[in-house]
Amino acid sequence: MFRWLIVVFLVLVLINSVTPWLQRLGFGKLPGDFRFKVFGKEFFIPLTTTIILSMVAAAIARFL
Repeated sequence: MFRWLIVVFLVLVLINSVTPWLQRLGFGKLPGDFRFKVFGKEFFIPLTTTIILSMVAAAIARFL
């Protein structure tokens, strides 16, 4: 359980550091990614980006 917690934390740190680079490639601006403002706060729900990145991660995991 503790190993999985460390792995999830490291993956989140990696994704957070790679996010600006992915946005320059067009991720985060795909047709299924929702960005809206409510009461002056901006919310972002990246549905399509999440699905695509999950498929890429699954393909990489399959080959490893």
